[in-house]
Amino acid sequence: MATQRLDKFLATQGGLTRSAAKQAIRAGQALVDGDPARDPAQKIDPLIQEIILDGAQVVYREFLYLMLHKPAGVLTATTDRTRQTVLDLVPPPLRRPGLSPVGRLDRDTTGLLLLTDDGDFAHRLISPKSGVEKCYLATVDADLDASQPARFAAGVTLADGTRCRPSRLEIVSPRLARITVCEGKYHQIKRMLGAVGYGVDALHRIRVGGLELPPDLAPGSCRLLTEKDRKNAEKPGFYEF
Repeated sequence: MATQRLDKFLATQGGLTRSAAKQAIRAGQALVDGDPARDPAQKIDPLIQEIILDGAQVVYREFLYLMLHKPAGVLTATTDRTRQTVLDLVPPPLRRPGLSPVGRLDRDTTGLLLLTDDGDFAHRLISPKSGVEKCYLATVDADLDASQPARFAAGVTLADGTRCRPSRLEIVSPRLARITVCEGKYHQIKRMLGAVGYGVDALHRIRVGGLELPPDLAPGSCRLLTEKDRKNAEKPGFYEF
């Protein structure tokens, strides 16, 4: 790859602003191949040189892919003046320009949310044409009747007349359903359940494609996706409808 300025590299890969990167370099906090760097404009090749910031190696990644266990009460947005967003939950070393959530979860919805700065990857996950499924656990306000799986499989018509694609509803317990969709209309799960007479008390996303929310990823925590994770997330047709 082409060489780039050290301060730009630390700003895009090290979770710093450009001005903070310059200050860190001038303060001697950055090493290039073991030698202190003092010039923010120093040219580096991060593919072949080792860059250390405050004792930790800064690894070059062309794109960043994260999974987050979204807690309730957090906005799926990049910025907000008064309320906490999912980007606020990302540790500073993993923040970078362009990092955005893939799709959205409502403020009170919890569970698996992916974040990336790879627009093509995000589009493949969101586009209904890709057939990437999203699976949720929905707690409802009344006992589910046995007719609901067939109604969802036929495609639910929302209150405004919008026709949803066929989806899968599995009754886990009287008031708990596992619902799988391959599209992402606004408030879709809540609106589908509302259209068949149920209110939603809680909604939790457990899977995107073939990628499941790890049981050891605590609410509010995030981690990098592995290459296997990324491939699993893009798997279409995990279930047949």
